[in-house]
Amino acid sequence: MLIDDLSAALPADRLVRDPDVLRGFAHDEAEWAPHALPAVVVRPHTAEEVQTVVRSCLRHGTPLVTRGAGTGLSGGANAVEDCVVLVTDRLRAIKEINEQERLAVVEPGVVNDDLRAACAERGLWYPPDPASSPWSTIGGNVATNAGGVCCVKYGVTRDYVLGMQVVTGTGELVRLGRRTAKGVAGYDLAGLMVGSEGTLGVITEVTLRLRPARAAERTVAGYFDTTVAAGEAAAAVAACGILPSALELVDRHCLAAVDAWKNMGLSTDANVVLLGRTDAPGAQGEHEASVLLECFEKAGATWAAQSSDQAEADALFAARRLAYPALERLGPVLTEDVCVPTQAVPEMLARIDRAALRHDVVIANIAHIGDGNLHPLLVTPPGDETARKNAQAAFEDIISGALDLGGTVTGEHGVGLLKQPGLTRELGPAVLELHRAVKRALDPQQIFNPGKVFHEGTPA
Repeated sequence: MLIDDLSAALPADRLVRDPDVLRGFAHDEAEWAPHALPAVVVRPHTAEEVQTVVRSCLRHGTPLVTRGAGTGLSGGANAVEDCVVLVTDRLRAIKEINEQERLAVVEPGVVNDDLRAACAERGLWYPPDPASSPWSTIGGNVATNAGGVCCVKYGVTRDYVLGMQVVTGTGELVRLGRRTAKGVAGYDLAGLMVGSEGTLGVITEVTLRLRPARAAERTVAGYFDTTVAAGEAAAAVAACGILPSALELVDRHCLAAVDAWKNMGLSTDANVVLLGRTDAPGAQGEHEASVLLECFEKAGATWAAQSSDQAEADALFAARRLAYPALERLGPVLTEDVCVPTQAVPEMLARIDRAALRHDVVIANIAHIGDGNLHPLLVTPPGDETARKNAQAAFEDIISGALDLGGTVTGEHGVGLLKQPGLTRELGPAVLELHRAVKRALDPQQIFNPGKVFHEGTPA
């Protein structure tokens, strides 16, 4: 039996079999995504122990689902029947921060904000900053190619992954990528692993590119009557020739939910708040802040100003990060993650509004609007089956709208289970088969995260 095999090869505290505990590892934060109770949870402490788990699963033909902190929003970490869930939370060492080479070597269970804090102590900066950065782990960020607030200027996780250590679909422990600033030896297999959602191997270590610490940011805030007006301001910023360090949208639903939870006193008379930041130094920073302000005003902001109170500015961005968990307290939240070209943002926001009216669903909006990555949050009353069906119908309308406008079904959350139909429409049969060919080559026994993304069983 697999359990006997694992028990013989690993220390006793690595295995979890209590059904009550297993239930806590059975799914991520995706609402209504199917999941099952795993046969066992394994929490390895070393790469070699991960290799032992993979080899045991290969011998027994057992599905293996890798899980980080479980903060995903697409069902990518959900357990399937009789699977092993491998949890990386004990692999949490920051092995190296190299100031001269500007790189860090970390295990996958390191929390994003912990790495960022450790880098800051050395005058360095790790840019990717998803809203879940206080809880999500580097392994999960790599698996979904996570983005965040600053990605409009500084890119997403893939832009910072130099190399990694991986247990492969044949049970080998190998190194992919490099430590050097440049390198084109062979295919970019490390890049292929980024965003693969645990379907091609198990990451046991990541080498990350770092940047020097940046200048303090200037914040510009604007209030708008509609999301479409805020979208027009964002499109104007994209067209004006500057690149803000952040450009975020938060609507009234989100601010009210944060206030009700944290009593931050941020609710305003505005329906939508647009938050722009620039980290350009000196006179260039002042110029960029003035351009942001002008774009906001010309797009019809009812009020706009450059913040002179850093604490107030930071509180607005904190509210942006807290929006999802605050709304989740009100009832089930189905989270979208579409991305469209920046000039299509106003039209996409209008389509989201129409979907809310068409299906009688409350849709709150947060967005990394500067790069077209929108996160409509479909909020439903607990236990309301009609509301659930309406929300799922609106979810599909939003996906269709994004594809019609030349966008993609996921900007940073991953495909997992929720976006499989949309992925099929986006890629088409020929390209989908290319993905499946890669999956077959790197996971010949099909044990890694089966049923997710572009699994062989997904209808084309």
